[in-house]
Amino acid sequence: MKTPTAGSLGPLADQAHVIIIGGGPGGAACAMALQRQAAQLGRRLQITILEGKDFHRERHYNQCAGVLSPPLPRLMEEELEVAFPHHLSRGAIDGYVLHSRRQALDLPETGEPSIALRRVQFDDYMLEQARQRGIKIWPARAVDLELHADKVVVYSENAPLEGDVAVGAFGLDEGTGAIFSRAAGYRLPSYLSSVVTKYHPGQEAMDRFGHRIHTFLPPVRHVEFGAVTPKGNHLTINIAGSSVDAPAMQTFLDLPEVRACLPGLHDLEHHQPNDLRIFKGRFPASLAHRFYGDRYVLIGDAGGLLRAFKGKGVTSAVLTGIRAARTMLQAGISQRAFAEHFRPANQDIIADMPYGHAMRRLTMLLSRTGQLDAVLDAARQQPALRTALFDAVSAHSSYREVVAHSMRPAIMAAVVQAGAHNLLRMPS
Repeated sequence: MKTPTAGSLGPLADQAHVIIIGGGPGGAACAMALQRQAAQLGRRLQITILEGKDFHRERHYNQCAGVLSPPLPRLMEEELEVAFPHHLSRGAIDGYVLHSRRQALDLPETGEPSIALRRVQFDDYMLEQARQRGIKIWPARAVDLELHADKVVVYSENAPLEGDVAVGAFGLDEGTGAIFSRAAGYRLPSYLSSVVTKYHPGQEAMDRFGHRIHTFLPPVRHVEFGAVTPKGNHLTINIAGSSVDAPAMQTFLDLPEVRACLPGLHDLEHHQPNDLRIFKGRFPASLAHRFYGDRYVLIGDAGGLLRAFKGKGVTSAVLTGIRAARTMLQAGISQRAFAEHFRPANQDIIADMPYGHAMRRLTMLLSRTGQLDAVLDAARQQPALRTALFDAVSAHSSYREVVAHSMRPAIMAAVVQAGAHNLLRMPS
C-alpha cells in the first residue's frame, strides 16, 4: 500500500488530525475506531471531539427511549475493544406486546435481549472511554466551519481548531447543521417528531408490567406509533409522528388501551414530582443531502443513516462511525473516497429505507381503517407473520426481510380471512 501523504485527500497519514463534532455514541465510537484501526496500520492520529453538553452531571436530557439492542454489544467489544456497560442496565427487554385498538399480541424475544438504560449515562460512559484512551475532549460547541483544499478549520466557542478532516456526529442539531450547510451545501434529513415523558407507578405495578415493551399503532391523527418501555423504577412513554406535540401525548394517554397499561396514571396523588413532564425530540426519516464531501463526512442521525421508521439510532451511529473511520484510513477523505467506500458500506441502511417508508404508510393505513386487528388475528395462526411483526417492532431484521416474509400467500390468505371474519362480527 502506498504511504499516505500529509495534506492530501488520500488515506489519513501519520499524525493527521481528525476533528469530530459531537461526542455522543457515534462520535465517540468513530474516535475510538480511528485510534484502534490507525494503530493496526502503524499510524498515530490526533483526534479531537467537540462536545458542549455535560453528560457526566446529567444536565442534558436525551429524548431517546434508551433501549440498546444487538448487535451493539458485539460491535463495541469487537470493533472498539470497549465492554458493553451492563452495570448501567435498568432491565433486560424480553419481548414486545403489539396493540391494535381492540387486541394485543404478545411477541416474546427469542434471541439476545435488548437492554434498557438511561441514554445520558450511556453517552457519558462512551465519551469517558474515549477520554481514557487519550482522545482529546474539547468542551465547547462548534460555531463555524471552513473547508479548504489542504485543511479544515472548526471555530468553537473558545478557540479555533485546524485539522485534516471534520466528522459530523451532531444528530439533528439545527445550529451545527447550519454550519455544514454554509460550508458544504449540506441539508439536514427530513424527520419525525417525538414526544417523551415518564411515569412512576410504584414497584408493585412495575412488577406486574413486566419486561416487555408495549407498542401501539393508534388511529390518532398525527400519532404514527407509541410505546411504553419499562426502565427499572419507571415507565418511559413516547410517541412519534410528523407533528406530534403535548396535546397529542395527552390524547394518546387517554386511549383505553394505553390507560390499561398504565395503572393509576390519572391518580395525581401518586405521581412523583417529575412525572409526565414533556420532552420533545426528533429522529431522521430520510438521508441527509450532501452528507459527505472533500474533507468532511456526516455519520448517524446527522447523515440520516439509521433504520427507517423504527430508528435503532445508537447502533446505527456506532456502526456508521466505525465505517467512516475505516474509509478515512483505507480509502481517503475525498468526496470520491466517501462515495465509493463509505456510502456502499452503509448500503444495508440506505437500501432498506424505501421498504421502511412503505411499511410506515401501510401501517398507518391499516391502523386508520381498523384492519390492524385482522393482522394480529392472522398472526396468531401464522408463526411466520408473528416473526415478521416482531422483527418490525424490534428492528432486529431489515424491512426488506419483513416485507418478504409478510407477502407469502399463506399469510396473505390468513389476513384476508381474518379481515372478513372481523367484518362479520361488526355491528350493522
